[in-house]
Amino acid sequence: MTAPDAASDAALDAFEEHRSVLTGVAYRMLGRVADAEDVVQEAWLRWSGAAREDVRDPRGYLVRVTTRLAIDRLRQVQARREAYVGPWLPEPIATDYGPAVPDTAERAVLADSVSLAVLVVLESLSPLERAVFVLREAFGFPFGEIAVTLDRSEASVRQLATRARRHVDEGRPRFTVDPAEQRDLTEKFLAAATGGSLGNLLELLAPDVRLVGDSGGKSKAPLRVIETADKVGRFLYAVAQQPLPGLEARFMEINGRPGLLILSEGRPDTALSLEVTDGRITTVYLVRNPDKLGGLAG
Repeated sequence: MTAPDAASDAALDAFEEHRSVLTGVAYRMLGRVADAEDVVQEAWLRWSGAAREDVRDPRGYLVRVTTRLAIDRLRQVQARREAYVGPWLPEPIATDYGPAVPDTAERAVLADSVSLAVLVVLESLSPLERAVFVLREAFGFPFGEIAVTLDRSEASVRQLATRARRHVDEGRPRFTVDPAEQRDLTEKFLAAATGGSLGNLLELLAPDVRLVGDSGGKSKAPLRVIETADKVGRFLYAVAQQPLPGLEARFMEINGRPGLLILSEGRPDTALSLEVTDGRITTVYLVRNPDKLGGLAG
C-alpha cells in the first residue's frame, strides 16, 4: 500500500469512527435526514482535504466543521420552510439504539433530544442557540469546546445555553413517560381509533390535546393545528373509518418514542407519534409528506 493510500484509509477510518455523532448533530440541527447527510458529506470533503497532521482531536475538529456547516444550512432552509404548505414537522426517524447505547441515562438523553416535541421547539431557536443546545444537552460537550466551535466567548455560550434551555423547557412536555406506558397508550389509541368508539378515543385525549399534521401539500392532512379533545377525536375517528387499501400498522420507535408507522400496500403512508402527560395524550404528530417517510420503510 502506498503512503497516499494509507493516509486516505486512515482519514476514512477516523471519519467513520465519528460519523454517527456527526449525523446526530446535523439531524438535530436541521430536522431533515437529507440535509443532515449533505452536511456530513461536506464535512467529509473538508476532512479529506485538510492538513490532518495538525489535528490533535479529530472528533472535536469534525464536530466543529459539521456544526458550522449545519448552521449555514439552517439559515438557508429557513426561508424554504416559511413557504411550506401547512405545519412543518421534522422528518421522523427510527431510533432503536440497541446495544450501541447500553446506559439507561444516556439512552434517555439521546431519545429526549431527538423527540419530535423537542425538535419542534428547537425550530423556534436561533441557529446559534440551537447549536449550543444540541452540543451541550444531547452530546455533553463542555462550554469551552462549544465556544471554540462557534467562535464565541465561553460566557456568551453559557448565556445562549441558558436562553435555549429555558425556551425548550417551556415548550417541551413537563413529565417523562415510561416507554412501556407510552407503548400501551399507543396500542389503546390504535384500537380505539380503528375498532372502538369515539367515546373510547376521547377518553385517551387530554382536554387541550393538539393534532399537528405535516403533508407539505402532497397528501391529505390538516393545514392548521387542530385543538381540543372533541375536534381532534372526531377528526381521527372520521379518518380511521376510511381505511387505506392494504392497511398495515407497525409499532416502532420513532424519534425516541413508541410510535406507529401506517403502511398502505406496503408503502409508508403515515408516521404517528404521541406525546403523553398524566396518562392522557396531549399532542398527536402525524407526518404524511411522502418525502419524509422513506427512511422508515426498511
